[in-house]
Amino acid sequence: MTDACIRSLVEAIHASPTQAVLYLSGGASQSLGWLMSVPGASNTVLETVVPYSRMSLIQLLGKIPSSYCSEQTAARMAVLAYNRALKLSKPGFPVLGVGFTGALASTRPRLGDHRYCELNSFPLPLHMQTANYICDSLCLRLGRLLLKILFSVVHRFHLSTRTSDRLLVSTVTLSKGLRTREEEDKVSSHYLLRGIANACKVPATFVSGLTESEKVTESEQQFSEEQELEQLLNGEICFKVYPFSSGLSNEERKVILSGSFNPLHDGHLKLLEIATSICGDGYPCFEISAVNADKPPLSVSQIKDRVKQFENVGKTVIVSNQPYFYKKAELFPGSAFVIGADTVARLINDAPFLVGGRNVDGVFKVLEDFDIPETLQDMFVPIPAEKFRVDISSTEIRKNQT
Repeated sequence: MTDACIRSLVEAIHASPTQAVLYLSGGASQSLGWLMSVPGASNTVLETVVPYSRMSLIQLLGKIPSSYCSEQTAARMAVLAYNRALKLSKPGFPVLGVGFTGALASTRPRLGDHRYCELNSFPLPLHMQTANYICDSLCLRLGRLLLKILFSVVHRFHLSTRTSDRLLVSTVTLSKGLRTREEEDKVSSHYLLRGIANACKVPATFVSGLTESEKVTESEQQFSEEQELEQLLNGEICFKVYPFSSGLSNEERKVILSGSFNPLHDGHLKLLEIATSICGDGYPCFEISAVNADKPPLSVSQIKDRVKQFENVGKTVIVSNQPYFYKKAELFPGSAFVIGADTVARLINDAPFLVGGRNVDGVFKVLEDFDIPETLQDMFVPIPAEKFRVDISSTEIRKNQT
């Protein structure tokens, strides 16, 4: 693609509502420059991460992969990026996770070629040495060819994109020695840009620049709503948004009312409406956890029945798999949570806090030094200073070390 074609395609991507997180390792680096250099990048790019070292990729994946450059690794990266995009995106906007891993041309000698040269010097077995010259020569040639096939390193890359309803994985095998590292990176960047455009439903005219001997394979999985909800229940995806409210909102903050909503009633609707007006800004959302702390998880059919209630009244609902508020806060960073008095009562009655004395602004203070509202005092149990007092803190230790 020419520079003008790239810019035009990126402008179209930025004009789409899709918001993306990109995890790239081993190539396609030029695509980041193309995406970020065109105005409107913040409309599309939520986050980019380049886990280039093996340890960085291991930490991203949460395990040691069977292969660092494979379709499975790229697909796993795409799913992780998709979940991250769900957390960072504006409410109701379509999201995209991109995973890329490549083994492109390198300035250092490739391990495969090095092995091939060493194994070529091994003597043939004795029975081959005693064979006639023609047989010996033929065996040697076949042996060398076989070793070359077994130990030569293939230049390839894998690209995966995950949206709410599909997972696409592409593998491109490049001819070794045909291009420089920069040229191979450019080819992979073109493919990545095309993958993003396709996920954003942006038409793209694409010339691959590959030779006839270079191979491209693609596989696609499409997911029904039921399959998405099964993925939610088994923890593969963290939540699913049903944006039934009219139009897209530029509000980044969510105002969330969580509950079972069995059934949804006017009190729920009015509470979220008033809470949103008090917050002054924010996008109102209802949230249902399909996984309960003390009950069996909801079935797919039960989830769909409850979601249908929100479709009927035109209100956005999120289905998650986290029953606890501290986990909800991780899923929806920066959000405001609306809770009823019954939830407050459970927090107060079920979660006592034992309070130890600490050094606050140079003064050792205990619970009694703070003005706790009478209605909340039963939540806190003081630890007497005569039983516990240590005038030291990690902050002071760090200061002294410097």
